[in-house]
Amino acid sequence: MKFFVLAAVFAVAAASSYKAAEYAPKYEAKYEEVTYAPQPYSFEYDVQDKESYNDFVHSEKSDYNVVTGSYRVALPDGRTQIVTYKADASGYNADVKYEGEAQYPEEPKYKAASYPAPAYSAPAYKAPAYPAAPAYPAPAYKAPAYPAPAYKAPEYKAPAPAYKAPTYSAPAYKAPVYTAPAYKAPAYKPAPAYPKY
Repeated sequence: MKFFVLAAVFAVAAASSYKAAEYAPKYEAKYEEVTYAPQPYSFEYDVQDKESYNDFVHSEKSDYNVVTGSYRVALPDGRTQIVTYKADASGYNADVKYEGEAQYPEEPKYKAASYPAPAYSAPAYKAPAYPAAPAYPAPAYKAPAYPAPAYKAPEYKAPAPAYKAPTYSAPAYKAPVYTAPAYKAPAYKPAPAYPKY
């Protein structure tokens, strides 16, 4: 227990004697507010989107000191809100007007349809009456009778025809005459003279 008490005292003493390094840099924040001279401006835009039911017009203009403008917006209840405003040194002033009358269509009362329970009667099926199968007589088959053919041997007249062998004459063959080509040896140019080193 004494060890923990001594360790705690030593830690407090070391913390009180701690000194920041002298070489640490010092930073000083400097901020300068930048102001710009007021500039005149004007704009206007118009949004017409039937699919999203957006109908909005906004226009605004300003000189050096006064801002004026107006906008029109179509409200869901069918009216058009027109806001004309002015902002100057005395504050913001707005004039709000409405055109048209608010319309709140009545929601149709829903009445659940009543359906009568269907009356179901099982159909009566009558077995069909099939006629008796007809009686077919067995066909009487008669094998055909084929007469045997009468064969008659051919008759040859005498005498037998005389055969005469044909005679062939040997063709006269003449050997072709070939002339030997005249060969001329090529003429070679003398070898070039190489320089001596």
